[in-house]
Amino acid sequence: MLTVNKLEKIIELEEELRNEYQGKLDAATAEAERCKQELAEEREKLQATIDQQLATIQELAPKANANENLEQRNRELSNRSDNLQEEVGTLKKRVKSLQQDLAKEREQVKELTQFDPVRMKKNLDANKKKLAENARANELLQKSLKEARAEKAELQGKLKELEDELATLKSGLEPEEEAA
Repeated sequence: MLTVNKLEKIIELEEELRNEYQGKLDAATAEAERCKQELAEEREKLQATIDQQLATIQELAPKANANENLEQRNRELSNRSDNLQEEVGTLKKRVKSLQQDLAKEREQVKELTQFDPVRMKKNLDANKKKLAENARANELLQKSLKEARAEKAELQGKLKELEDELATLKSGLEPEEEAA
C-alpha cells in the first residue's frame, strides 16, 4: 500500500506538475513552432536572396570574363602600341639619316653631271676640230710667212742690187757731171 500511495502521490504530483507546466510547455511549444516557422520563412528569404545572388553571379560571370578578356586585350594593345611607337621612332631616325645620305648623293650626282662624259666628249671633239683648224691656219700662216720672208729676202736682194746699180750709176754719172 505504501507503494500504491506513493504511486498515487507521484501520479498526482505528475498531474499537478503537468497542469502547472502544461501551459508553459504549450507556450514553449507554440513559441518553438513560431520560431520554426519564422526560421523557415527566414530560410526561404535567405534562399531567395541566395538564388537572386546566384542569378546575378551567373549574369556577371560572363561579363567578368569579357572584362578580363578586354583588359588583357587592352594590355596587349598597349604593349603593341608602345613597341610600334619605339619602332616608329627608330624608323624616323633612319629616314632622317637616309634623307641626309640622299642629299649627299644628290650633291655628288650634281657634281658628276658637271663632268658629263657625253658632253665632255663632244667638247673634246669640238676642241680637237678647232685645234686642227687652228693648226691648219697656223701652217698656212707659217707657209705664207716663209713665202713673205723669202719674198722679202728676194726683194731685199733686188733692192741691194738696184742700190748697187744706182750707186754705180751715180758714181758713173758723177764724173760726167764733173766734166760738164
